[in-house]
Amino acid sequence: MKLHLVPARAGLQWVKTGVRTFFRQPLALSGLFLLFMALMSLIGFIPVVGNMLALMLLPGATLGLMAAAQEAANGKFPNPAIMLHAFRAERKQYKSMLLLGALYAAGFLLVMAISASIDGGQFARIYLFGGDLSPDILARSDFETAVLVAALLYMPLSLLFWHAPALVHWHGVPPIKALFFSLVACLRNFAAFAVYNIAWVGLFLLMGLLVTILSAVLGNPEFIGDIIIPLGLLMATMYFTSIYATFADSFVEDGHVQQDHTEPPATPMAPD
Repeated sequence: MKLHLVPARAGLQWVKTGVRTFFRQPLALSGLFLLFMALMSLIGFIPVVGNMLALMLLPGATLGLMAAAQEAANGKFPNPAIMLHAFRAERKQYKSMLLLGALYAAGFLLVMAISASIDGGQFARIYLFGGDLSPDILARSDFETAVLVAALLYMPLSLLFWHAPALVHWHGVPPIKALFFSLVACLRNFAAFAVYNIAWVGLFLLMGLLVTILSAVLGNPEFIGDIIIPLGLLMATMYFTSIYATFADSFVEDGHVQQDHTEPPATPMAPD
């Protein structure tokens, strides 16, 4: 396995690939994304341990969506059982995925703990356990600072875990090495990832703008509420579908030559 360095324009290609893959199996992928959301929500409702368990299972569940995207990209129908893809592997990989989930949960809770030291835990409580965001809370400077700090700290956590589940499951890379390789891959291809995320933010904003304009043209303000949620879910499904493209283009098998980009050499990253 080698790290494949790509140009900045690859970020746009990842977006296009995700959208194209989605439209190969739109109903199946949309259904699986809703199943993913429902499962995470239901697990979160389990008393005491629910939120922690949901965090631990998130990397494995995300891998399920990546596996579904892989199936769709190969012209196959991804059935619901694929959401358990990460937990139907050999015992060693299964244990590695659980360890990865535990590390993710620990990292996320550390981010929340740091933000709690700023606003007394207001943001962390609302994020983890729900609650009303009153104007008074939103107006507090310490709450705003806590949200900003949490967002900034979550970025490196996201980079660590972006490719890690796929590296553990499909390449048998040990969890700690998978986190390191994921971080390196994201940083070495930083320009492409920046373009990729900027493009998705732009698409989400464009969707909101078009819905607002259409609502004004129709003279029906309620139209926004009727359409924005289903459209947002479709866009979110496309986004998650595109994550597989970022992984498939960032790592290549030894001896494999990438055809899509002409950027130079792949960097060896041995799993052991």
